[in-house]
Amino acid sequence: MLNYESIKPLLFKLQPENAHHVAEFVLRLPNICQIPFNPFLESHFINDAILHQEIFGRKFLNPVGLGAGFDKNATMIRGIQTLGFGFTEIGTVTPKPQEGNPKPRMFRHIKEQSIQNAMGFNNDGAYKVVKRLKKRYPFTTPIGINIGKNKVTPDKEAINDYTHLIKAFDGLGDYFVINISSPNTPGLRDLQNEEFITELFAQAKALTQMPILLKIAPDMKTKDAVALTKMAVEKGADGIIATNTTIDYSLVKNPQEIGGISGAVLKEKSFQIFEAIAKELYGKTTLISVGGIDSAEEAYKRIKAGASLVEILSGIVFHGPDMIMNINRDLVELLKADGYENITQAIGADRK
Repeated sequence: MLNYESIKPLLFKLQPENAHHVAEFVLRLPNICQIPFNPFLESHFINDAILHQEIFGRKFLNPVGLGAGFDKNATMIRGIQTLGFGFTEIGTVTPKPQEGNPKPRMFRHIKEQSIQNAMGFNNDGAYKVVKRLKKRYPFTTPIGINIGKNKVTPDKEAINDYTHLIKAFDGLGDYFVINISSPNTPGLRDLQNEEFITELFAQAKALTQMPILLKIAPDMKTKDAVALTKMAVEKGADGIIATNTTIDYSLVKNPQEIGGISGAVLKEKSFQIFEAIAKELYGKTTLISVGGIDSAEEAYKRIKAGASLVEILSGIVFHGPDMIMNINRDLVELLKADGYENITQAIGADRK
């Protein structure tokens, strides 16, 4: 694999969304060519038994996954896996195809090692993504399906979009993620309320045996985030993902006034919300932490706080794909240094 630092200046000369298209072209090749995958032969895939765990009835070979927003259309599953990820979350997928928000809609904050995006759930729609997953699932590593409502769907009808997607994708992934926390669809975050979540999980749990997780925003008051996630679990959520991007534009020096910010500046804010939720829900549900994770030390901090899995995305832009391998390799050493024989012993260590 090419040295990322040598090609990063070239990629950074491109508009961020165009650079993403370049990465997508490269990562689609293993899908198109049907290149077989062997975790024991892939140089970037850390396959150490100390990292293995079973969640949702599937084996996760390592705890580092790719967060939703990168592989929106399930076109890069094989390529992503060769980078070393233990699981992939596709989407966000909506029932109907949509182009998303006007361009430009993705921006780099280079000094802050962060990304601001206002993409707006641009994706091919459920029909095409279902067809792709039918060809590839089940896959060697687990696949999560992140689902959201179409922009044109009124909030009062939003539940129909989510139930439509659950029926369409049932059996084609290892878990669903309910996305009502993106800042890029008008009114979406308003669905982070007890009435909607209660009705959604009542209907969703009757439609599928697949686990259904809820992803929340980092901009809620801590007590509200804890109350909402606790209630979601009581209503049937099988896990919580914390957090989505932030609209706290004070975190970067020259923000755009649209979209959500991810990356290094989200690290503290995301962890504070996750920590509060974990204090309440560790041991009661599966917790996944995302937001500003760019090292094994940060991943290990989230794991000891109660995360069974972690997700990364923006950090790859600034540190390159070797970051995944480095996090997993160094996690092995951190676990061994603390005397653990398996990662499951470290999960929630700070809660015990």
